[in-house]
Amino acid sequence: MTQQLVLYPLLLQLFLSIILMFSWKRISWQRVISILGGILNLGVSIWLFAYIWENGTQTVQAGNWEAPFGITFVADTLAVTLVLLTSISGVAVSAFSASSIIPARLKFGYFPIFHFLLLGLIGAFLTGDIFNLYVWFEIIIISSFVLITLGGEKAQLEGAVKYFTLNILASMIFLTAIAVLYGLTGSLNMADLSIKVAAIENRGLVEITAILFLVAFGIKAAVFPLYFWLPASYHTPPSAVSAIFGGLLTKVGVYALIRVFTLIFVGDVFMQDTILIMAILTLISGGLGALIQTNLRKVFSYLIICHIGYMIIGLGMYTEVAIAGTIFYLIHDIVVKTNLFMVGGLIYRIKGTNNIKSLGGLYAEYPRLSLLFAIPLFSLVGIPPLSGFWPKLSLLTAGFNDQSWWAIGAILFASLITLVIIAKVWSNVIWKDKVELPKRLNFRYFENLNKTRKIQLVAPIVFLSIISLYIGFGAEHVQQLSTRVAGELMDNQQYIDAVFKTGQNLKP
Repeated sequence: MTQQLVLYPLLLQLFLSIILMFSWKRISWQRVISILGGILNLGVSIWLFAYIWENGTQTVQAGNWEAPFGITFVADTLAVTLVLLTSISGVAVSAFSASSIIPARLKFGYFPIFHFLLLGLIGAFLTGDIFNLYVWFEIIIISSFVLITLGGEKAQLEGAVKYFTLNILASMIFLTAIAVLYGLTGSLNMADLSIKVAAIENRGLVEITAILFLVAFGIKAAVFPLYFWLPASYHTPPSAVSAIFGGLLTKVGVYALIRVFTLIFVGDVFMQDTILIMAILTLISGGLGALIQTNLRKVFSYLIICHIGYMIIGLGMYTEVAIAGTIFYLIHDIVVKTNLFMVGGLIYRIKGTNNIKSLGGLYAEYPRLSLLFAIPLFSLVGIPPLSGFWPKLSLLTAGFNDQSWWAIGAILFASLITLVIIAKVWSNVIWKDKVELPKRLNFRYFENLNKTRKIQLVAPIVFLSIISLYIGFGAEHVQQLSTRVAGELMDNQQYIDAVFKTGQNLKP
C-alpha cells in the first residue's frame, strides 16, 4: 500500500481530468471539482513527501517487471519535492482560474486540459525511464498548446506557433538522443544507464549524445541561446495559464537537465564548462531583455529566462554546495514566478492594461493589495531575509569555493539588474501617480466585482505569498531539504540501489 503511494498524485490528476471531461458543459461543477481535487492532491503530495523524507527513496515497477526491463517510477527527495511544489502551484492557479478565466473559455475544456498538464508534470518528475520522460514531455506539450490557444485570439495563435515549433524541435532532438543512447547501451532505465554509460570506452560518442540532451532540455528550460520562444509566447494566454507556465513548464526542463547530468552523464568537465557558460549568458541576456520591456508580462517572461540561469549555474559548478543552491532556487522560483503572473493578471483586471507607462496609482487606490504584491516582487530580487536571498548566498559561496569568478560576476549582475527592474516596476506600477487613460481604455473590471469574487482572485496570491514568506523566514528547513537533495544527487549510487532494490534506502 505504501509503495503504491508513489503513484497516487499521478492517478489522482488522471482521475480529476476524466471526471472534469464528464462535466464538460457544467462550468460551476468544474470550478468546484478542480479546486477540491487540487486540495486533495496537495494533501496526498504532502503525505508522499513526508513518507519519502522518513523512509528514503521508493520505487514502483509498472506491471511488476524487474528493472531495467519495465517502466520504473522513482520517488526520491528531489522528485517528491517537485511533486509537492506542483500541487501547491496547481491548487493556487486552479482557484485563480475559477475567478479569472471567462466562461466562454471554460466551456472549451480549460479545467480538464489544465489537470492533464499537471498529470504530465508529475509524471515527468516521477519517472525513472528516459523514454517515459519523453512521453510525459509530449503530454505536457499537447496540454500546454491547447491552453495557450484557448480563446483563439491572434496574439495567442502567433505565440502558440512559436511555442509549439521550438518545443517540437526540442522533442525531435530529445527522441534522437534517446535513440543514440539506446543504441549505445541497450537500455532506457535511467539507473541502468548510469552504470552502462560510465562503462562505455568511446567517450567522444558519449559526449555527442550528452550535447544532444543538453540542446533538447536547454530549449525546454529556455537557456541561452535557446530561449527566444518563451517571451514571444508566455505573455499571450490568460494570466492563470501564464502563471502555471511561468512557474512550472520551464522548470521541468531544468529538472531534466539536473537529473540527466547528475545521473547519466557525470564527471565530464567539458559538459560542466558548457553548462556554466550557458548559465552565465542566460543570466545576462535575460536580465538585459527584461530591462528594455514596457509590457509587464513580458518583463516577467524575461525574468523567467534570467533566473533560469541561477539554477543552471549551480549545475555547471557541480559541487554539493552549488547543487544545494540550485535546488533552493528552484523551490523559491516555482512559487514566486507562479505568484508573479497571478499578480500581473490582477493588476490587469484593476487597471485594464499591461503597459507599464500607462499604469500607476495602485498604492493610492489599493494600499493593502500593493503591500501584498511587494512580497513576490521583493522575494524575486532577493532582499534579505526573503526567499530569493538564501539560494543566491549558497551559489555565491560555491562560486568563491570553486573560484568561479565569472559565475560570481554573473550572479551579482543578474541580482543588480533584477533590483533595477523591480524598482522600475514598483515605481511605475505601484507608486507613481495615476495615469489618466482614454475613456475607451478605462477598463475597471476588478472595481465592479462583488466582495466574494474579489476574495477569490486575491486568495491564491495570499496563499503563495505565505508559502514564499515561509521559504524565506524558514530558510533553515528549506536549506536542510536542499542539502539532502544535493547529497543524493552527488551520490547517485543511492538512486541506483533503490531502483535495483539493493542496499538500504533509509534516511541517513
